[in-house]
Amino acid sequence: MDDQELFAALGFHWDRAQAQQPVTVSTVSEVIATFERDMAGHVWAAAALEGNPFTYPEVKTLLEGITVGGRKVSDAEQILRLRDAYVILRNLVIDGDFRLTKEVSDRIHDAIARGEALEAGHFRGEGTLLTPVAVNLGEYGSHVPLATERGGGNLREIYRSGLAALDSMESAFERGCAYFLFAADHQFYFDGNKRTARSMMNGVLMSAGVSAVQVPAQAREEFNAAMVDFHVQRDGTRVMELFASCGPREEPTRQRWAAINEAARGH
Repeated sequence: MDDQELFAALGFHWDRAQAQQPVTVSTVSEVIATFERDMAGHVWAAAALEGNPFTYPEVKTLLEGITVGGRKVSDAEQILRLRDAYVILRNLVIDGDFRLTKEVSDRIHDAIARGEALEAGHFRGEGTLLTPVAVNLGEYGSHVPLATERGGGNLREIYRSGLAALDSMESAFERGCAYFLFAADHQFYFDGNKRTARSMMNGVLMSAGVSAVQVPAQAREEFNAAMVDFHVQRDGTRVMELFASCGPREEPTRQRWAAINEAARGH
């Protein structure tokens, strides 16, 4: 599949030469060990991107089984759901069972969004609801994905054809990032799409021995701006480069964390 066919199949484009720049590759066991060691960091970062007010020490405390006073129950539950989803993801990768499939995505979404999203674990339209969804783009209005139909057949077909296009990519990093953008663009679920799509992306990466992406809370505005740019310009390059500097590419990742630590010392 050439670039134009790939872009047409997914509905957006990106700088493929940039996306295919080398990333750090080790063994699956090594990246899983790192992921487990920093589980609290991954949970905290994902929650912070959603506006969850829990601090990193509070997330660590909660994951150790100790309640945190003064925080909303709903915020604590979101933290625990993310932990549960990441444990599922870790186990799938360890067992060699992770795949880019609807079944895996539905399972992770159910863990992440149960009690928060409408009809968690199912594509829009597969249940009883046909509620429209939209992504707020601030001054650019809203991104309105394709409406579903009763039964969700149209979204399943889009998902199937998208996976077929993604399967043509050799680079695990490029394929994982493109999957994230594809899933975030089509909003297959009523809520929790980006959290689920990042989990699936990290499954692709870790299965190939590439470090999982952890977008730090300090990069929340950068991430949101990159996503707005993606929806408006239909160009995913900026998002992919942000992800590259949050784990997979060693030197940019070191530079990012050094800048974050320097800013923290300054405060």
